[in-house]
Amino acid sequence: MKQENNVNVVKTPSKWLALIPIVFMACALAIGIGVYGADPHVPLLISTVVAVIVALKLGHNWHSIEEHLVKTISVSIKALLILVIIGAFIGAWMASGIVPSMVYYGLGVVSPTYFLVTACIISVLVSIAGNAWFAAGTIGVALMGIGHGLGVPLPMVAGAVVSGVYFGDKMSPLSDVTNFTSAVVGVDLFEHIRNLMNTTFPTLIISLMLYAFLGFKFRGEGADLSQAEKIQGILSDQFVISPFLLIPLLFIALIFILKIPAIPGLTVGVLIGGACSLFVQKTSLGNMINIMNNGYAAKTGYKVTDELLNQGGIQDMMYTVSLILIALSFGAILEKAKILETLLGSLLRKVKRTGSLITATAGTCIASNIVGCDQFMSVIIPGRMYLNEYKKRGLHPKLLGRTLEDCGTVTASLIPWTTCGIFMFSVLGVSPIEYAPYAFFCYISTFVAIAFGYLNIKINRLEVEELAGKRSENKGKDLESSFPME
Repeated sequence: MKQENNVNVVKTPSKWLALIPIVFMACALAIGIGVYGADPHVPLLISTVVAVIVALKLGHNWHSIEEHLVKTISVSIKALLILVIIGAFIGAWMASGIVPSMVYYGLGVVSPTYFLVTACIISVLVSIAGNAWFAAGTIGVALMGIGHGLGVPLPMVAGAVVSGVYFGDKMSPLSDVTNFTSAVVGVDLFEHIRNLMNTTFPTLIISLMLYAFLGFKFRGEGADLSQAEKIQGILSDQFVISPFLLIPLLFIALIFILKIPAIPGLTVGVLIGGACSLFVQKTSLGNMINIMNNGYAAKTGYKVTDELLNQGGIQDMMYTVSLILIALSFGAILEKAKILETLLGSLLRKVKRTGSLITATAGTCIASNIVGCDQFMSVIIPGRMYLNEYKKRGLHPKLLGRTLEDCGTVTASLIPWTTCGIFMFSVLGVSPIEYAPYAFFCYISTFVAIAFGYLNIKINRLEVEELAGKRSENKGKDLESSFPME
């Protein structure tokens, strides 16, 4: 027990009490979505109310709950703003002919057999320029269009794109979650990234081999090249198609080279798209403003092309933004009430080996994604829970950081109600349930991390002087400053 604001006695929840909001959320989502076909917003909002009631019963007062809620949401404000800008970005790049030109030329040079491998590699390269959302909202949209035209099943395409972009979400120094994870465990950013290479590159190689196998298996079974030619014809009728319109792609490379932050970088990208639309496609200023806000609306008379082009717009992202806000609220209440810690704390008593500790960390990361609804929760909750335990066992905090990324950062995109799953669905148009079987990188990463633990491969251990204690205390302070504890 502890006192909160010197008034209320705050209790730790029992396991049965901690289960109430989790079970309620699962039932509410199952009934709302599965039975009534409703959007997840209201079921998740009601689940948040139930979680608040549990927190109040435990002795937390509303002021402290609200304060923690606001603090948790504020951590993701930057990501939400990026989401809004990406909505305008997609609309502008669609209307400008940039994305249509990418699709047009891509359909002409990419073989269906090697498309999944190509899509994953391209997504990897672009994601290094920023983060998963940036890459999926830009090149990912174009790759979906190319795959659609080649007759490759869209869940496979989405799986390859998601695998590629989450490589960058782990490895890019510009990625929010990579910076956040290094801060949580108290490790230098570039030391953290170098350590990630030990598990990330083997996982990527395995994933590419599987995409190559899928491509050869798929060869000749579904590729509709006549459809690709038809799409090319429609695109050339609707837009000015030119290699000149591929030049803005160099801007994405420039973002990485100059390490331009995502918000100003994407904003300049919106302006470039708007300028190309005004001066190349001869779109009126009023129509361009409307497209950035409401998205591009095509009426080509061909369903496949319309589905490809009718995307983007700030308002199109509001569905996602509102759901993210509700999901973050639910996760914040669970963290405030120590619900996850209660349910998972007993694991530590059963953990004996390094492999078991990494497995327990992996399970906690995935559980945090499922009930916390955001990849930041899968970093901060297990990060807090396991940091001291890793140090006690002589394991370096960067091993924890690597495990958080291997098992938390990348698995968030596989869960439909997390912020990552919601975003990928909103820009790629394929549900996480559909693309998850093909997002090889995102779940093989967890198995590689666990295997390395049991086989004692690339296990980072503390030096003798680090075991003394001073550095551990300093890093504990780093953790608190990165996400202040209540």
